Amino acid sequence: MRSNLPANSMNGAAGAAAGGLATADTASATATRRYVRQESLVASGGLALAAVLFVIVAGAAYWSADHVSPSNYGLTLMAAVGGIGSTAMLALLFLYRSLRRRLSGLMAVRDALLSSSLSGGTAAPGAVMPVNPALGPEAQAWNLLVAERDQVRREALAEKAREALGRRRQARGDLDAACDAMSQGLILFDDQGQIKYANGAAATFLRVDREKMVNADVGVAIKVDSVVAAVRQVVAGTSRRRSVIDVDRKAESKGTDSTAGVLRFSVRPVRREDAASAMIVIEDITQQKAAEEARHAFVAQATHELRTPLTNIRLYVETAIEDGEADPSIRVQALNVINSESRRLERIVGEMLSVAEIEAGAFKLKSDDVRLDQLFDGLKQDYQQQAMEKKIALVFVLPPKLPVLQADREKVAVALHNLVGNALKYTPAGGSVTVRVDADDKQLAVAVADTGIGISEEDCQKIFERFYRANDNRVDKITGTGLGLTIAREVARLHGGDITVESQLNKGSTFTLALPLKTAA
Repeated sequence: MRSNLPANSMNGAAGAAAGGLATADTASATATRRYVRQESLVASGGLALAAVLFVIVAGAAYWSADHVSPSNYGLTLMAAVGGIGSTAMLALLFLYRSLRRRLSGLMAVRDALLSSSLSGGTAAPGAVMPVNPALGPEAQAWNLLVAERDQVRREALAEKAREALGRRRQARGDLDAACDAMSQGLILFDDQGQIKYANGAAATFLRVDREKMVNADVGVAIKVDSVVAAVRQVVAGTSRRRSVIDVDRKAESKGTDSTAGVLRFSVRPVRREDAASAMIVIEDITQQKAAEEARHAFVAQATHELRTPLTNIRLYVETAIEDGEADPSIRVQALNVINSESRRLERIVGEMLSVAEIEAGAFKLKSDDVRLDQLFDGLKQDYQQQAMEKKIALVFVLPPKLPVLQADREKVAVALHNLVGNALKYTPAGGSVTVRVDADDKQLAVAVADTGIGISEEDCQKIFERFYRANDNRVDKITGTGLGLTIAREVARLHGGDITVESQLNKGSTFTLALPLKTAA
């Protein structure tokens, strides 16, 4: 920002200064003219007095020559000259004192100028002292000039101060707006542990009126003992380290926002020369914590999912080697299990790779001519054996004629496998899974309905999130990565469709995959 006065202020100040100087010059000129007239009168009076004295001396000399005896003539003449000289001296003294009195004002102005220029830096720059106005019109004119100049300077300084204050208020307003726009909460404390500033996010997280937070003690605004202790240590100067405290609102923080499951308080010292102070940054890390927990669960589950097929493959390879020669049926059974477990392992690895592609934004589609009848035949073959082993009725309800679909065949197959596989996985023995296919001119709809354990309304809003598994003890006993529905929905949306779910707890669920139908040319 510019530190100079605005043009209008400078013009006004210059105008005021010019007006003051003009007024002072006018007064000084008037006083000077008056002084010249007075001195002219004094000089004229002096000349007149000298002429009168000359006439008196001449007359006295002439009179003495006729009326005084020669013996007394010299004495008489000397007395006359002496009297006249004394009178002349008195007249000159009067004239000197008159001139000195009239020059005293100018001398005072001169002394004021000399004192300001020779102050040696002890006075303010450009400071000029006024003089005694009783010294005459010159002194009065000088004082008027000094007063006008001081007024101009005061107005200029006042304008500069107003501008500086305005800039400071603008900067403060900009800072407040920036802090209020933050999604993190921000609280500043003084050296006594009292709140000096809190933004809107902090008040929301702590569920405290923002205006009431200012000047409140840290222990009043924040109901978390560990956070309060950390702030007090910082403001007391006993700790200059940053402290990070994660608070579960259900366990500790009675005053935090109910919408935030986990809050992270970062207590940091603020460097100041005069006193110690502290700052708190509050973040809602609920989703971050949930993602971390889901990743940990995924790693554990993925490890288990990978270990199971690998273990089965190794065991049946050993069986085929040891007993296959003696009994060909054992070899065939072992090879079938190895094939099934290999395909299971392939699906698990494929899901992991698909999620990695989704997170990297590299989950792309190909355009294939997909024959839906062949796709559903393969799906039935893949899961018929599993349904029979669990004693679940797997039913496919297909229209007499299915169109040829333009889509990514592999990814559509993955989505359908996830829906049917989940239905069989979460349906107990004796239940049923029905795959119903409907197609019109615009859309293909595949509804996978089961009579399984069902999903709660709360979990229905989250089951499509990565790594999420329903909050049900029965789900914990069933293996799964928590990625299948995420991938299936991503496939549907990339094709311009979507997946919806309808479920009743303990009665079953229906997942419907809807894809826009574009037949091959």
